[in-house]
Amino acid sequence: MYYTFHTVFNRLYTIASTEKGLAYVSPDDGDITILEKLFKGFTIQEDESINAESIKQLQEYTQGSRNEFDLVLDIQNGTPFQQSIWKALLDVPYGRTIHYGALAENINNPKAVRAVGGAVGQNPISIIIPCHRIIGKNGSLTGYNGGINVKMKLLDIEGIQYTG
Repeated sequence: MYYTFHTVFNRLYTIASTEKGLAYVSPDDGDITILEKLFKGFTIQEDESINAESIKQLQEYTQGSRNEFDLVLDIQNGTPFQQSIWKALLDVPYGRTIHYGALAENINNPKAVRAVGGAVGQNPISIIIPCHRIIGKNGSLTGYNGGINVKMKLLDIEGIQYTG
């Protein structure tokens, strides 16, 4: 497991990859103990070069010059249900949003709205797996791991309208 830190919208994100691909992007302010808990059995070492392409694409996205990520992901943590939600999030296109109920319907489990919300909140590869595109049924913003102001900036980059 190779990690580095990168600032996104004035918040320190940890970016980590395995030999298989990008495994973690989260605003945990440089606390690598989270990596140690999530990736037990991995040797965890700092190496910015391994994550250089992920950082480059994140920068391009936040500057508005990229609307699709071209990265290999290594989604290995989480329950099968959570992983199905994270994979479904990848199908929400740039510049579009859906609500939690629609996401539950997309995985053929329309009664699992609360569980879907919990899984969205546990997304280990934020921004890249676009959990910021999930909003309330009435168009309102809901929680976001990076903070609601970061969610607003991400939606603004994509030209998405929302209600405060």
